[in-house]
Amino acid sequence: MAKADFYETLGVSKSADEKELKSAFRKMAMKYHPDKNPGDASAEQKFKDVNEAYDTLKDPQKRAAYDRYGHAAFEQGGMGGGFGGGGFQGGGFSDIFEDIFGEMMGGGRQRRSSGGRERGGDLRYNMEISLEEAYAGKTAQIRVPTSITCDVCTGSGAKPGTSPKTCATCQGSGRVRAAQGFFSIERTCPTCHGRGQTISDPCTKCHGHGRVTEERSLSVNIPSGIEDGTRIRLSGEGEAGVRGGPAGDLYIFLSVKPHEFYQRDGADLYCTVPISMTTAALGGTFDVATLDGTKSRVSVPEGTQAGRQFRLKGKGMPVLRSTQVGDLYIQIQIETPQKLTKRQRELLKEFEEISSKDNNPESSGFFARMKEFFEG
Repeated sequence: MAKADFYETLGVSKSADEKELKSAFRKMAMKYHPDKNPGDASAEQKFKDVNEAYDTLKDPQKRAAYDRYGHAAFEQGGMGGGFGGGGFQGGGFSDIFEDIFGEMMGGGRQRRSSGGRERGGDLRYNMEISLEEAYAGKTAQIRVPTSITCDVCTGSGAKPGTSPKTCATCQGSGRVRAAQGFFSIERTCPTCHGRGQTISDPCTKCHGHGRVTEERSLSVNIPSGIEDGTRIRLSGEGEAGVRGGPAGDLYIFLSVKPHEFYQRDGADLYCTVPISMTTAALGGTFDVATLDGTKSRVSVPEGTQAGRQFRLKGKGMPVLRSTQVGDLYIQIQIETPQKLTKRQRELLKEFEEISSKDNNPESSGFFARMKEFFEG
């Protein structure tokens, strides 16, 4: 089944600015949050879709890639397998990465060098971490299948004791010219395939490629405060170069799993907490577990209304490579009592009978203004 358009998922136009995206995300996330839709698989999936859409569109680079390529910009090579629900992919990633981010990286890089050497391809590894891991940071061990330099021929591709020879067809240039009428066409040499050298006696282990495929174990440092969609570059940890060429790079693409209680917006966290009607009316306290492993007590004043926010300063996410920490915002949701007993009903009716307009100023004022409107 094809993925829905990210803009349609958030209910915004393609020209929406950052403020509109954030507002639409909060509205949709609150609507489909698992806490408000317990046991509703459809709402849970929509909640995940909303998070994925916002995480893509809030990043200018990822949004530009999505506007140009659609979902294909992030699905090249597929997902699956690997550490923590992530996945490894190679091959065509280098082409699309350089197409999208070429200017940022200083333009495309030449893969081919003299003597038949070629730069190794870049690799991509998808890693999924929890919000707690993004808060504290971690060191992760990953296993990446990649091409490494052949230890028998040391990357030359030739059998030990022999060496590659200059291609007789192109004289080592890797290109040949052919005249067609008034035009001269240059193309890749068909004998050496552009390498400029040929191997008459190839290495028995790598069969002349100079590389073999092997799974490598690497250690990746995930810094505290890392955000969803961050790319970590490990220089020289990609595919080995062909015939002694420089190695490519490995890019770790991080995604942060949606949290059961908290929603993240930059360095700030948001949490909806349901409280009883009596607690809202009479006042009270409750404890909130925070990501730093401690508990914070929130005091609810008498007469608290639904939707009120409480700010816990410094209880949000750490800012990457900084000493700053965001805040935690607690939004109150008042729960209406259910399955009342006969006595409870009687007490509520008695309370309603003795209540005055001062007990419910907002509703009394609203209906008074509405009455004036219709009679006006």
